[in-house]
Amino acid sequence: MKYHIWTAGCQMNMADSQRVASSLEKLGYHVTGEAEQADVIVLNTCVVRQSAEDKAHGRLQSLLPLKHQNPGMVINLMGCMVGVKGSEPLRRAYPHVDVFSPPSEPGPLIEYLVQRDGLDLLQAETARRFAFQDEITSVLNPNDGNLMLPVGDRGRVVTAHVPVVYGCSHSCTFCIIPYRRGVERSRPVGEIASEVRSLASQGVKEITLLGQIVDRYGKDVPDGPNLAQLLRVLHEIEGIERIRFLTSHPNYMTGELLETVAELPRVCEHIEVPVQAGDDEVLANMRRGYTRDDYYMLVERIRRTIPDVSIATDIIVGFPGETAGQFQRTHDLLAELRLDVAHLARYSVRPGTVAARRMPDDVPEEEKMRRFRLLEDLQAQVLGEINARYQGRIEEVLDEEEHKGKWKGRTRTNKLVFFESPEDLRGQTVKVEINRTGPWSMQGCQVKRECHECSNGANGG
Repeated sequence: MKYHIWTAGCQMNMADSQRVASSLEKLGYHVTGEAEQADVIVLNTCVVRQSAEDKAHGRLQSLLPLKHQNPGMVINLMGCMVGVKGSEPLRRAYPHVDVFSPPSEPGPLIEYLVQRDGLDLLQAETARRFAFQDEITSVLNPNDGNLMLPVGDRGRVVTAHVPVVYGCSHSCTFCIIPYRRGVERSRPVGEIASEVRSLASQGVKEITLLGQIVDRYGKDVPDGPNLAQLLRVLHEIEGIERIRFLTSHPNYMTGELLETVAELPRVCEHIEVPVQAGDDEVLANMRRGYTRDDYYMLVERIRRTIPDVSIATDIIVGFPGETAGQFQRTHDLLAELRLDVAHLARYSVRPGTVAARRMPDDVPEEEKMRRFRLLEDLQAQVLGEINARYQGRIEEVLDEEEHKGKWKGRTRTNKLVFFESPEDLRGQTVKVEINRTGPWSMQGCQVKRECHECSNGANGG
């Protein structure tokens, strides 16, 4: 029996799909890259932007002929399109879908398959307990409660995402996540550590801890641990070489957290902290809880605390009421701060949000696109100049996979690097001399290997 998973959206959805895959593997299913060959198809959906929701609807429609050809095929709709408040409208619109699952919940699909297929009791109980995130009883192998990569990926998957806090209780006016993923819920430290140990045993070298506001980890638990304390626990797990976390929020990034990043060798010098806008009135309308000056001071504090740090941000253009002058302040902020990554988005009305109910979407789409392009061009220029400083430097690159005849990996600061080597270096940290830079990636040669493109023309070591 085979399964196929289609994933849209954020890293949290990628982690959720990984959990679904692990649950299905525990039932004896094996992954296939072709939906036509699958006995179970999972669509893990995103609705943060209208374009993502439209893609999901299109994908659902495209599966109807497959269902007609193979009525026994199980189709599972999962994720933010389903949400946490019920799926009755979707059930009426898509009767060919068999199972509807909220975000981060493989349980409904596993329960459906267990009931339908009459599986072996022990196997079914193992999958059930993992899918519903219950504590594993002593009857079962403790490893049955851990994330299991697909058979073909074990020893080949180098990086993995690990959710540490689900949902969000912050409620920015533009954001649909709290309505679809529910309130903030932190996972126990022991459960997270067990999952990370399992991933390390399967060859994973780098983990990224996830949360809608990851800095709020533990705040929903009385006297609970915070993110800095969690990082210290995970730092001691053998086999994990790099740790990242995202996404942060300016209001919750503490000095303790920054000092922990600076102190722990395995925690990478890369911070993702969205600003969303560079004008105080727009920020207030977004209900972000900080000012432009607050963000400037935070960036200064990050750079002062963590040497050679790279910083990523998110920006929304065309938020309701955003004037040309307010947008210019966002443009100026990005030009002045010179951040390493800027994830850009045009504002998209999301039903049920405060902005949708109270703020008219009054910036024309053509103007949103113009502003988007201006920031895109600015960031390309800034990144080109930042990355040019890497020319001739030797960087530690964790090799993730082969890509178009070259090896692909990232530096500790999350810079994408391509390099050549006759060896299979997957999962290894390699020293690479950078010989070519651009705004979006860099290229280089492994040191101590002959490379005629490198600055010295021979051995980079």
